[in-house]
Amino acid sequence: MAWESYKLDQYAHDLVLKYCDKKDVINQAHKMRMTVAYGLERFWGEQIRLEGDQKAYWKDTWEALVKIMAKAKVKIPNDDVGNDTEKIKAMAEKLWNFDQNQRKVALAVLIQLCDSMVWWTQRYKGNRGRKENA
Repeated sequence: MAWESYKLDQYAHDLVLKYCDKKDVINQAHKMRMTVAYGLERFWGEQIRLEGDQKAYWKDTWEALVKIMAKAKVKIPNDDVGNDTEKIKAMAEKLWNFDQNQRKVALAVLIQLCDSMVWWTQRYKGNRGRKENA
């Protein structure tokens, strides 16, 4: 079996670059990394709680995870729930019942994705257009 990178760093870079000019969003990568410890359900649920660009950043990160895991033949539940309480409950239930082995792999990948996002955030945060002190 050949090693596959799944382009985690590229996904992370692209996500951070998309949102790095949005002042109220840039630190969300740190919050994402901390939230991973609470599980897929809570990570997914943050996009329900947040608004605007913050909501979009979390949703885009979740969508990236779903795409990455699909390449590994792991299908993470990803229903479009809007603000429908019953759909939100059903989606949370799917995540709570998600296969434990696949959950562990998905969490490990999400940790790495968020770690990369934090790294890229530090590179772009507050240093746009200035020379870097190596």
